[in-house]
Amino acid sequence: MIGRLNHVAIAVTDLESAIALYRDTLGATVGAPQDEPDHGVTVVFITLPNTKIELLHPLGGNSPISGFLEKNPSGGIHHICYEVDDIIAARDHLVASGARVLGGGEPKIGAHKKPVLFLHPKDFNGTLIELEQV
Repeated sequence: MIGRLNHVAIAVTDLESAIALYRDTLGATVGAPQDEPDHGVTVVFITLPNTKIELLHPLGGNSPISGFLEKNPSGGIHHICYEVDDIIAARDHLVASGARVLGGGEPKIGAHKKPVLFLHPKDFNGTLIELEQV
């Protein structure tokens, strides 16, 4: 059911410093910051030969990333994203298998302008999973 690893998302407290680290120290190709108000984050995608890294920074006072950063003041891996061909079929299969879909179970449009869903980390070895339809 799941396809390629689309990205690994890392929550950061200082977006400019994180951008400089990936661009200047690691020599990666870093995209421009992109505000995603519907998700309460600013994202920056780092393109690697085989996947992407997504830097997440809080946008606004109600950002879900703020709570994560309070518990993890140095930042860290927030979620991993897998590609799926059909997000509704994937959701229905997962729910039938006992997995919990966060946010009411309906896909939202993500940073890549494609439908996404998040799966409860307690159902996946403590890892927040994002599914993105490709």
